[in-house]
Amino acid sequence: MPKRKANNAEEDFDRPNLRRSARRKQSVATEVSKSAPEASEPARQRIQKQDAKTSKGTTKSKSGTKDTAPSSVVPTTEAVEAPTPSSETSYWLMKAEPESRFERGVDVKFSIDDLASRTEPEPWDGIRNYVARNNLRAMKKGDVAFFYHSNCKEPGIVGTMEIVQEHSPDLSAHDPAAPYYDASSKPGNPKWSVVHVNYRSKFKQPIGLKELREMGKPGQPLEDMQMLKQSRLSVSRVSPDEFRYLMTVVKQRGGETT
Repeated sequence: MPKRKANNAEEDFDRPNLRRSARRKQSVATEVSKSAPEASEPARQRIQKQDAKTSKGTTKSKSGTKDTAPSSVVPTTEAVEAPTPSSETSYWLMKAEPESRFERGVDVKFSIDDLASRTEPEPWDGIRNYVARNNLRAMKKGDVAFFYHSNCKEPGIVGTMEIVQEHSPDLSAHDPAAPYYDASSKPGNPKWSVVHVNYRSKFKQPIGLKELREMGKPGQPLEDMQMLKQSRLSVSRVSPDEFRYLMTVVKQRGGETT
Protein backbone atom coordinates (compact mmCIF):
# COMPACT_ATOMS: atom_id res chain seq x y z
CA MET A 1 0.00 0.00 0.00
CA PRO A 2 1.39 3.42 -0.89
CA LYS A 3 2.69 5.52 1.98
CA ARG A 4 4.61 8.69 2.51
CA LYS A 5 7.68 9.96 4.18
CA ALA A 6 9.05 13.52 3.78
CA ASN A 7 10.64 15.83 1.26
CA ASN A 8 11.92 19.37 1.17
CA ALA A 9 8.53 21.00 1.81
CA GLU A 10 8.87 20.34 5.51
CA GLU A 11 6.41 21.16 8.26
CA ASP A 12 5.86 24.77 9.24
CA PHE A 13 4.55 25.59 12.72
CA ASP A 14 1.91 27.99 11.44
CA ARG A 15 1.00 26.21 8.26
CA PRO A 16 2.26 22.60 8.06
CA ASN A 17 3.17 21.57 4.54
CA LEU A 18 5.05 18.33 5.01
CA ARG A 19 5.05 15.88 2.17
CA ARG A 20 5.80 12.19 2.41
CA SER A 21 6.58 9.74 -0.30
CA ALA A 22 5.28 6.36 -1.25
CA ARG A 23 6.96 3.27 -2.51
CA ARG A 24 5.14 1.29 -5.06
CA LYS A 25 4.26 -2.16 -3.70
CA GLN A 26 5.87 -1.89 -1.50
CA SER A 27 24.56 12.35 38.35
CA VAL A 28 23.24 12.57 39.69
CA ALA A 29 26.69 14.07 40.49
CA THR A 30 28.19 13.57 43.95
CA GLU A 31 28.68 17.01 45.61
CA VAL A 32 30.94 17.68 48.61
CA SER A 33 29.32 20.08 51.05
CA LYS A 34 30.79 23.56 50.92
CA SER A 35 30.58 23.75 54.67
CA ALA A 36 32.85 20.73 55.17
CA PRO A 37 36.52 21.44 56.05
CA GLU A 38 39.14 20.99 53.37
CA ALA A 39 40.35 17.39 53.41
CA SER A 40 43.97 16.37 53.05
CA GLU A 41 45.13 14.75 49.81
CA PRO A 42 45.04 11.16 51.21
CA ALA A 43 41.62 11.88 52.70
CA ARG A 44 40.32 13.20 49.40
CA GLN A 45 41.57 10.09 47.66
CA ARG A 46 39.74 7.89 50.19
CA ILE A 47 36.57 9.94 49.70
CA GLN A 48 36.83 9.65 45.94
CA LYS A 49 37.29 5.87 46.16
CA GLN A 50 34.33 5.59 48.51
CA ASP A 51 32.17 7.77 46.21
CA ALA A 52 33.17 5.67 43.23
CA LYS A 53 32.05 2.49 45.03
CA THR A 54 28.81 4.09 46.12
CA SER A 55 27.94 5.43 42.67
CA LYS A 56 28.97 2.30 40.79
CA GLY A 57 25.98 1.00 38.88
CA THR A 58 24.05 4.23 39.40
CA THR A 59 22.68 5.79 36.21
CA LYS A 60 23.56 9.42 35.56
CA SER A 61 22.30 11.78 32.93
CA LYS A 62 24.65 13.35 30.43
CA SER A 63 24.47 16.63 32.30
CA GLY A 64 24.81 14.97 35.70
CA THR A 65 21.28 15.86 36.79
CA LYS A 66 17.98 14.14 36.30
CA ASP A 67 15.61 15.84 33.89
CA THR A 68 12.05 16.42 35.05
CA ALA A 69 9.08 17.85 33.21
CA PRO A 70 8.00 21.38 34.11
CA SER A 71 4.94 21.25 36.33
CA SER A 72 3.15 23.78 34.14
CA VAL A 73 3.24 21.31 31.27
CA VAL A 74 3.24 17.90 32.92
CA PRO A 75 1.92 17.96 36.49
CA THR A 76 2.84 14.96 38.59
CA THR A 77 2.48 13.87 42.19
CA GLU A 78 5.24 11.30 42.24
CA ALA A 79 8.74 10.86 40.87
CA VAL A 80 8.98 8.95 37.61
CA GLU A 81 12.24 7.28 36.68
CA ALA A 82 13.16 8.16 33.11
CA PRO A 83 14.67 5.52 30.82
CA THR A 84 18.41 5.78 30.52
CA PRO A 85 19.65 6.37 26.97
CA SER A 86 22.52 4.17 25.85
CA SER A 87 25.82 5.93 25.23
CA GLU A 88 26.07 4.00 21.95
CA THR A 89 22.58 4.87 20.71
CA SER A 90 21.67 8.00 18.79
CA TYR A 91 18.17 9.46 18.87
CA TRP A 92 16.08 11.06 16.15
CA LEU A 93 12.67 12.47 15.29
CA MET A 94 11.00 11.56 11.99
CA LYS A 95 7.78 13.03 10.62
CA ALA A 96 4.99 11.38 8.66
CA GLU A 97 1.48 12.45 7.72
CA PRO A 98 -1.34 10.37 9.27
CA GLU A 99 -4.11 11.90 7.15
CA SER A 100 -4.75 11.34 3.45
CA ARG A 101 -3.08 13.65 0.98
CA PHE A 102 -2.45 12.86 -2.66
CA GLU A 103 0.80 13.58 -4.44
CA ARG A 104 0.94 12.78 -8.17
CA GLY A 105 -2.17 10.65 -7.70
CA VAL A 106 -0.76 8.62 -4.78
CA ASP A 107 -2.05 8.84 -1.22
CA VAL A 108 1.01 9.49 0.93
CA LYS A 109 -0.76 8.87 4.26
CA PHE A 110 1.33 6.98 6.82
CA SER A 111 0.65 6.83 10.57
CA ILE A 112 2.09 5.12 13.64
CA ASP A 113 -0.68 2.54 13.32
CA ASP A 114 0.34 1.85 9.72
CA LEU A 115 3.87 1.19 10.91
CA ALA A 116 2.63 -1.04 13.74
CA SER A 117 0.78 -3.19 11.22
CA ARG A 118 3.89 -3.95 9.19
CA THR A 119 5.33 -7.45 9.44
CA GLU A 120 8.70 -6.53 7.95
CA PRO A 121 11.03 -3.52 8.15
CA GLU A 122 9.52 -0.41 6.59
CA PRO A 123 11.60 1.83 4.26
CA TRP A 124 11.53 5.50 5.29
CA ASP A 125 11.63 6.87 1.76
CA GLY A 126 10.77 10.08 -0.04
CA ILE A 127 13.24 12.37 1.73
CA ARG A 128 14.15 15.19 -0.66
CA ASN A 129 15.96 17.59 1.64
CA TYR A 130 19.74 17.42 2.04
CA VAL A 131 19.87 18.08 5.80
CA ALA A 132 17.20 15.44 6.43
CA ARG A 133 18.97 13.05 4.07
CA ASN A 134 22.28 13.54 5.86
CA ASN A 135 20.57 12.76 9.15
CA LEU A 136 19.28 9.53 7.60
CA ARG A 137 22.79 8.66 6.49
CA ALA A 138 24.12 9.25 10.01
CA MET A 139 21.73 6.71 11.53
CA LYS A 140 23.08 3.41 12.80
CA LYS A 141 21.35 0.10 13.32
CA GLY A 142 19.82 0.12 16.81
CA ASP A 143 19.19 3.88 16.93
CA VAL A 144 15.77 4.99 18.17
CA ALA A 145 13.52 7.61 16.59
CA PHE A 146 10.39 9.39 17.73
CA PHE A 147 7.47 9.01 15.31
CA TYR A 148 5.91 12.44 14.76
CA HIS A 149 2.47 12.96 13.19
CA SER A 150 2.66 16.02 10.96
CA ASN A 151 0.42 18.12 8.73
CA CYS A 152 -2.69 17.03 10.63
CA LYS A 153 -5.22 18.37 13.11
CA GLU A 154 -3.16 17.40 16.15
CA PRO A 155 0.55 17.23 15.25
CA GLY A 156 2.93 15.79 17.80
CA ILE A 157 5.09 12.90 18.94
CA VAL A 158 3.03 9.70 19.06
CA GLY A 159 5.50 6.85 19.53
CA THR A 160 8.92 5.37 18.81
CA MET A 161 10.57 3.18 16.21
CA GLU A 162 13.94 1.54 15.78
CA ILE A 163 16.40 1.79 12.92
CA VAL A 164 16.96 -1.80 11.79
CA GLN A 165 18.75 -1.23 8.48
CA GLU A 166 21.17 1.58 7.71
CA HIS A 167 20.93 3.83 4.69
CA SER A 168 20.75 2.61 1.11
CA PRO A 169 19.69 4.37 -2.13
CA ASP A 170 16.07 5.54 -2.27
CA LEU A 171 14.91 3.82 -5.46
CA SER A 172 11.58 5.66 -5.44
CA ALA A 173 13.45 8.74 -6.67
CA HIS A 174 14.09 6.91 -9.96
CA ASP A 175 10.47 5.83 -10.55
CA PRO A 176 8.51 8.30 -12.72
CA ALA A 177 5.26 7.05 -11.22
CA ALA A 178 6.37 7.62 -7.61
CA PRO A 179 5.07 10.68 -5.73
CA TYR A 180 8.54 12.15 -5.27
CA TYR A 181 10.28 11.19 -8.48
CA ASP A 182 13.50 13.15 -9.02
CA ALA A 183 14.81 13.09 -12.57
CA SER A 184 18.14 14.50 -11.41
CA SER A 185 18.85 11.43 -9.28
CA LYS A 186 20.39 8.68 -11.38
CA PRO A 187 20.64 4.96 -10.48
CA GLY A 188 24.39 5.17 -11.04
CA ASN A 189 24.70 8.23 -8.84
CA PRO A 190 21.73 8.30 -6.42
CA LYS A 191 21.12 11.55 -4.53
CA TRP A 192 18.66 10.28 -1.92
CA SER A 193 18.74 7.66 0.79
CA VAL A 194 16.37 5.48 2.76
CA VAL A 195 16.62 3.65 6.10
CA HIS A 196 14.41 0.81 7.29
CA VAL A 197 12.55 0.99 10.60
CA ASN A 198 10.49 -1.24 12.88
CA TYR A 199 7.66 -0.19 15.14
CA ARG A 200 8.70 0.04 18.78
CA SER A 201 5.89 1.69 20.78
CA LYS A 202 2.87 3.98 20.72
CA PHE A 203 2.31 6.55 23.45
CA LYS A 204 -0.94 6.37 25.39
CA GLN A 205 -1.04 10.16 25.21
CA PRO A 206 0.83 12.05 22.46
CA ILE A 207 3.02 15.07 23.16
CA GLY A 208 1.52 17.81 21.04
CA LEU A 209 3.29 20.51 19.09
CA LYS A 210 1.96 23.29 21.33
CA GLU A 211 3.43 21.53 24.37
CA LEU A 212 6.72 20.98 22.60
CA ARG A 213 6.91 24.70 21.90
CA GLU A 214 6.44 25.41 25.60
CA MET A 215 9.13 22.90 26.48
CA GLY A 216 11.40 24.59 23.94
CA LYS A 217 11.26 28.09 25.38
CA PRO A 218 14.49 29.62 26.77
CA GLY A 219 15.52 27.87 29.96
CA GLN A 220 13.32 24.84 29.28
CA PRO A 221 14.62 21.30 28.59
CA LEU A 222 14.01 21.41 24.82
CA GLU A 223 15.35 24.91 24.10
CA ASP A 224 18.07 23.50 21.80
CA MET A 225 15.99 20.79 20.11
CA GLN A 226 16.70 20.70 16.39
CA MET A 227 13.08 20.12 15.39
CA LEU A 228 11.98 23.27 17.20
CA LYS A 229 14.81 25.36 15.77
CA GLN A 230 14.38 24.01 12.23
CA SER A 231 10.65 23.48 12.15
CA ARG A 232 10.51 22.52 8.47
CA LEU A 233 12.95 19.64 8.88
CA SER A 234 11.36 16.19 8.65
CA VAL A 235 14.29 14.16 10.03
CA SER A 236 16.08 15.75 12.98
CA ARG A 237 18.46 14.88 15.79
CA VAL A 238 17.36 14.40 19.40
CA SER A 239 19.97 14.60 22.16
CA PRO A 240 20.12 11.93 24.89
CA ASP A 241 18.95 14.50 27.45
CA GLU A 242 16.02 15.51 25.23
CA PHE A 243 15.08 11.87 24.70
CA ARG A 244 15.24 11.16 28.44
CA TYR A 245 13.13 14.20 29.25
CA LEU A 246 10.44 13.39 26.69
CA MET A 247 10.24 9.77 27.80
CA THR A 248 9.79 11.01 31.38
CA VAL A 249 6.80 13.02 30.15
CA VAL A 250 5.45 9.90 28.41
CA LYS A 251 5.72 7.85 31.62
CA GLN A 252 3.96 10.53 33.62
CA ARG A 253 1.08 10.36 31.15
CA GLY A 254 0.51 6.63 31.31
CA GLY A 255 3.44 5.23 29.38
CA GLU A 256 3.47 3.45 26.06
CA THR A 257 2.13 0.31 24.42
CA THR A 258 4.33 -2.07 22.45
